[in-house]
Amino acid sequence: MLSERRLQVLRAIVQDYVGTEEPVGSKALTERHSLGVSPATVRNDMAALEDEGYIAQPHTSAGRIPTDKGYRLFVDKLAGVKPMTAPERRAIQNFLEGAVDLDDVVARTVRLLAQLTRQVAVVQYPSLTRSTVRHVELLSLAPARLMLVLITDTGRVEQRVVDCVAPFGEASLADLRARLNSRVANRRFADVPSLVEDLPEAFEHEDRGTVSMVLSTLLETLVEENEERLMIGGTANLTRFGHDFPLVIRPVLEALEEQVVLLKLLGEAKDPGVTVRIGHENAHEGLNSTSVVSVGYGSGGEAVAKLGVVGPTRMDYPGTMGAVRAVARYVGQILAES
Repeated sequence: MLSERRLQVLRAIVQDYVGTEEPVGSKALTERHSLGVSPATVRNDMAALEDEGYIAQPHTSAGRIPTDKGYRLFVDKLAGVKPMTAPERRAIQNFLEGAVDLDDVVARTVRLLAQLTRQVAVVQYPSLTRSTVRHVELLSLAPARLMLVLITDTGRVEQRVVDCVAPFGEASLADLRARLNSRVANRRFADVPSLVEDLPEAFEHEDRGTVSMVLSTLLETLVEENEERLMIGGTANLTRFGHDFPLVIRPVLEALEEQVVLLKLLGEAKDPGVTVRIGHENAHEGLNSTSVVSVGYGSGGEAVAKLGVVGPTRMDYPGTMGAVRAVARYVGQILAES
């Protein structure tokens, strides 16, 4: 275990390196921070931190910079989440409240996160498998053609056309709409199949084929696997950090183009807390020089998807964690009210 003083030295090194982009020397540390000890003692502490792998010397006669291990300890033990100011919170709320639908919410969230953190922002669309049915609408397009509209508790809207086996009258359509919603409204998607399996039997024989077609279309919509969608923004922000990437920026950009990689980076939506993955903790080799800060968002206290940012390991972790958490909270509120 590191002594309290060495922890303070490590914290000072991380803060100075993130702020100045320059390796940090013992003289600068004692001048900038009230460590209460001599430069010689700080040098000894830095030597011990280097021996234990928390800091490294990038060049001879240079100062020290934090390693992945040093950043990890900083995030776990030394960094509080920086709260957003009241004006910042109001700006987030006002910007997101203007959204007109789910696509707009996601697009605004990506733009906002990229601006707040000056990193690459990634937002996952709410997953259907973790959603609840809010309403099923049925509309007549022609005597033997219907439109099924599925609306989720996260504001997601899915539309499908149903070709009926025979003409389906308005009275039957109204009856099906009412019976369907009485069974599935406000129920989890996973529960829907068992809730509607005997519904065709409630209808006249000539209508049962069409009712079965509608139910089949509904169930297909619930289990479609193309639901894992992402939106990404602020990639140009990476160009500000060219010197933070040891070789070239291309592997980072290539990794960011792979949706599967990004979904793995964000992690499981069921974990709602703030997660920070630093450097080599990211399994994808192209992202070994980056850190990922992510958090779950959703309505009703349950995460339905993740959002986060990707940037260099030399990152303002307290500020980034605070921004990501604040934005997720407002997105959840908007989804709950939509």
